[in-house]
Amino acid sequence: MTLFIFAAGLHVLAAGNGAKGSKFNWNPVMDAIIEVESEGDPKAVSGNSCGAMQITPILVKECNEILKKRNSKKRFKLSDRFNVAKSKEMFVLIQSYHNPQNNVEKAIRSWNGGPKYSVRGTQKYFNKVMKLLK
Repeated sequence: MTLFIFAAGLHVLAAGNGAKGSKFNWNPVMDAIIEVESEGDPKAVSGNSCGAMQITPILVKECNEILKKRNSKKRFKLSDRFNVAKSKEMFVLIQSYHNPQNNVEKAIRSWNGGPKYSVRGTQKYFNKVMKLLK
C-alpha cells in the first residue's frame, strides 16, 4: 500500500521510453538503484555487469529484441552500459515491456532477481533501494 501511495505521486511524462502514452517518472527509483548497484560509478564493473546500473550483456540483448519487436531502428551497444542516460533508457524500456503497470516493487525486485525473482531472494536488495527512496 505504501508503494502505491508513493508511486502515485510520481506520474509525469517519461520521454524516450518507447512505450506509447506511458506516463511515469522512474528517476527516483533509478537513482536509488544506481546508488545501491554502484554508488553512482558509471565505470563500475562486477563480472558481466557494468556501469552505474550494473547491466549485463543479456539485458542489452533483451532491450534490442524489444526494440526490434516494436519496429524501432534504435539499438543499444554493450558500451552503452557505461553511459548513465542510456542505462536509464534501458531500464525504462525493460519496465515498459515487463512491467507496464509501473509497479515499483516489481521493478526493484526484478532488476535484482530477474523476471522470475523470488521475494525472499530479493528482500535485502529491495530494502536497500526502498531506504534510499524514503
